[in-house]
Amino acid sequence: MKPLFTRILSFFLAVFILFSTSSFSVDMHFCCNELVDIAFFGKTESCKDIVHKKDNTSKQCTTLQEKDCCSNQTIVKEGDDTFKKSNIILENENLVFINTFFYTYINLFEGLEENVISFQTYRPPLLSTDIIILNETFLI
Repeated sequence: MKPLFTRILSFFLAVFILFSTSSFSVDMHFCCNELVDIAFFGKTESCKDIVHKKDNTSKQCTTLQEKDCCSNQTIVKEGDDTFKKSNIILENENLVFINTFFYTYINLFEGLEENVISFQTYRPPLLSTDIIILNETFLI
């Protein structure tokens, strides 16, 4: 359950970063307060069939082809590129740590050539006094 949730969360965070840093524009063409054409990443086409202009002083739309009633609206979403860029300066201590980390990680998975018993040559120390008699503890 946890790896699946982590993958889903990682995917949505990556998509969120992608959309928050990208920019796009939407161009819309209205005639008589009705949406006629919409275009993403480009310009919309205006009304192709323009009829003769009528003498209309009230500026009310009666047909879709009147030129005075047409308007364009553009929505622009600019991307955010104010992220802080990191500068990685490797110092001697960092290089030693990275080198040691990778060396131990690589050698972690190597097997031994032979079965090594570390206590095979171990000789126990000689006791100068008998501890049982010294403490006077006897089994009855």
